[in-house]
Amino acid sequence: MKCRLNLAQMNRNFELDILRGLTVALMIIVDAPPDAIYKTLQHSAWQGLTLADTVFPAFVFAMGAATAFSTSRRQPSLKKICRRAGLLFFAGILLNGLTFFCYGLEHFRFFGILQRLATVYFFGMIILLKLKNTAQISAAAFLLLIISSAGFHIYAPENPFDEMKNISGAADLIFPGVNHVYEKTHDPEGIYGRLASTATMLFGILAGKFLLKKERWKILLYGAGILILGYGWSYFDIVSKKIWTAPFTLLNAGGDMILLTALGVLFEKLPRSKKFFRAFDSLGKNPLFFFLLSNVAVILMCTIEIEGVPIWILIYQKTFAGLIGVEFGALIFCVSWCALLIIPAEILNRRGIIIKIGNSH
Repeated sequence: MKCRLNLAQMNRNFELDILRGLTVALMIIVDAPPDAIYKTLQHSAWQGLTLADTVFPAFVFAMGAATAFSTSRRQPSLKKICRRAGLLFFAGILLNGLTFFCYGLEHFRFFGILQRLATVYFFGMIILLKLKNTAQISAAAFLLLIISSAGFHIYAPENPFDEMKNISGAADLIFPGVNHVYEKTHDPEGIYGRLASTATMLFGILAGKFLLKKERWKILLYGAGILILGYGWSYFDIVSKKIWTAPFTLLNAGGDMILLTALGVLFEKLPRSKKFFRAFDSLGKNPLFFFLLSNVAVILMCTIEIEGVPIWILIYQKTFAGLIGVEFGALIFCVSWCALLIIPAEILNRRGIIIKIGNSH
């Protein structure tokens, strides 16, 4: 993985870094619980919306908002876009290799979180380069959602969102194929979901453009509007992270816009409150790096065993297992792991070090 160290802090948006930091912290917490954990920190089985379900969309949204800031300084070339998307995809393949190497190439999973980020980043950037106007970007986002929704209804008119038969799962079984999907019927990071998840990035770009113009009220109104629209749309399409449906996209993007606005108002009216968010600011400066660091470390600790017990589980058993209750003990263990990662995040932040995959814009 090619990384670049930027020792000069750029002009950053504090509330956006906090949003990214909160998102990464939650990703770390929900990613590898050592035991049963509270249901809200688990992904929905098929449809519904839990706190865990909001994490990845928030990361994609924040990526879009950050892209609006970076491209306002300098437009990236197509070569740079392809290079960064390629490096992200390759990093995802390497990460999957740590998990799936024992199954061999026959059952290797080619998709994952970083691979989706890579493709969403690529298509989102292409749209951004072609459409400069916020109205056009908004229209493109809704067009993607309409196409995504229509595909489900056209493929299976009687039951568009049946778990065993839907267009998203059908696409996954064609490519990468039944032997390479995460679940038997589909891959949650599969091809078809990239339509709606690209819309998530476009909504993030819109929020970023409004932030650049200091128009928080537009973010709030737009966010409230698509939140209401997402609720209405949920009467026709299910809310599902597994297949990243249109109402799932709108509910998350609307919530992210409202949260981003609330953070901005809080820091503007109460500047001293920023010190309470210092840890999230540090994580938000290098979100991908600490997501990767956590995943690699957890995978290795789950793979290496001592007397037949993975190190990850062994540490949990020796520390917080059963504390007050199973769920509470598992949560405190995950929070403690996240807190441990904040130490190197703070060191990098104090030294002004930004680690990026590929070249920045």
